[in-house]
Amino acid sequence: MSDRLTSLDASFLYLEESTTAMHVGSVMVFQPPREGFDYDQLVGIIERRIGAIPRFRQKVRDVPGRIANPVWVDDEGFDMSYHVRRAGLPRPGSDEQLQDFVARVQPRKLDRTRPLWEVYLVEGLHDGRFAIVTKTHYSLIDGVNALDIAHVIVDAVKGEDQGIDPVPWEPSRAPSSAELFTEAVVDAVRRPTQVVDLVRGGLNDVLNVGVRAAESAGTLLSAVARTAARPAPDSPLNAEIGTARRWVMVSTDLDDYRMVRKRLARGAYAEDVTINDVVLATIAGGLRTWLLGRGEAVSGPTVVRAMVPVSIYGDDPAGMYANQVMACVVNLPVGEPGASMRLHQIAFAMRQQMEGGQAVGASSLANLAGFAPPTLHALGARLGSAMSRRLYNVMITNVPGPQSPLYAGDAKMLSTFPVMPLAKGQALSIGITSYDGGVYYGLNADREAMPDVDDLGSSILESIEELTSGRES
Repeated sequence: MSDRLTSLDASFLYLEESTTAMHVGSVMVFQPPREGFDYDQLVGIIERRIGAIPRFRQKVRDVPGRIANPVWVDDEGFDMSYHVRRAGLPRPGSDEQLQDFVARVQPRKLDRTRPLWEVYLVEGLHDGRFAIVTKTHYSLIDGVNALDIAHVIVDAVKGEDQGIDPVPWEPSRAPSSAELFTEAVVDAVRRPTQVVDLVRGGLNDVLNVGVRAAESAGTLLSAVARTAARPAPDSPLNAEIGTARRWVMVSTDLDDYRMVRKRLARGAYAEDVTINDVVLATIAGGLRTWLLGRGEAVSGPTVVRAMVPVSIYGDDPAGMYANQVMACVVNLPVGEPGASMRLHQIAFAMRQQMEGGQAVGASSLANLAGFAPPTLHALGARLGSAMSRRLYNVMITNVPGPQSPLYAGDAKMLSTFPVMPLAKGQALSIGITSYDGGVYYGLNADREAMPDVDDLGSSILESIEELTSGRES
């Protein structure tokens, strides 16, 4: 039996348009060891480690007639040199030049005829540094069969697997189109509840799927409505987007956020003010300064609505329980002039959602795109894209990382920045990762709608300084 994509994974393929590539990226900056680090070493690291994760040598094949979800098949012509590429920055090799490089390569869609990942070794950064830029399609990352390719490259132990030969790999024969079709029909018959959706192609099926689409959308809207009673406010963060991007990285110190939390977390709910709340308050302050600098009308009630995925972990101290991701909708009080007041308002809003069960479960979000058989996934994708602009202004993801060094071979990773894709109608996405004492922001923006995204990066730095100093604007 073929390894078939889940409805959720398949939906990411159908969500993809020329302006909305559905892959996640990362930019990792390294200090090479004294003896250096080169392209062959990077290829060797990946070759040794992807043997344990077959997905990185598999590609997606559509089923004829799209009567079932696509399947994963081995790429018989797998070419490592296609997926791992080499690039160099001209002198002086500045961070700004690295940002421009990322803005050029990240929006390009991954080749559907090959495994859905790419890695770039970017040489020539000043101070002898180099960067590794990755791209991994959402449909490939399921947390079980495959992870982001960036997690394959780095390790907690310096030079952990050097000298170990890659595991030999022989691809399995790819099934023919006739075999894929027959297998899809047999699979549908074995699951009677899917026969109507996957085999019958009549008008009644389309109508039934339309009803389910409306029900899924209604479930999502009703859940969000508890925290977002009105549509998202008008904002320059929502605009028609093109294919070109600007990308900015911002580096901050984790100790600053800890200090702010300790100093400003006062009162009965002090223990409920989290580092994530401080991060959101920092972004709120940055957005306030950026909006004022643009000449936008900002008054007391002005807010920017953010969709904030939050991981909820089980009580098992050994971490044996799988984590659950909830999506909170929170109004960032950009109209509030006081930095500490912004923090307390955000902390209260987040606590209220989590305690009141008002966070939107990841399964509810998935149902919106994954409700239909493959031929109608595009309908769900368009519906989801149309809704997103009305529900929130910006997506913010904050993922805690390890607080000890990671290595690619003998090269120490100095910093790591996420590159989150833009959804339709969203001019900005913000990804944050904490790592080894730092908090690193990746600001991905539409090139035309937000030519001043670097000003937002500077405003975020001013905002955390305002919080740490206790200065109120």
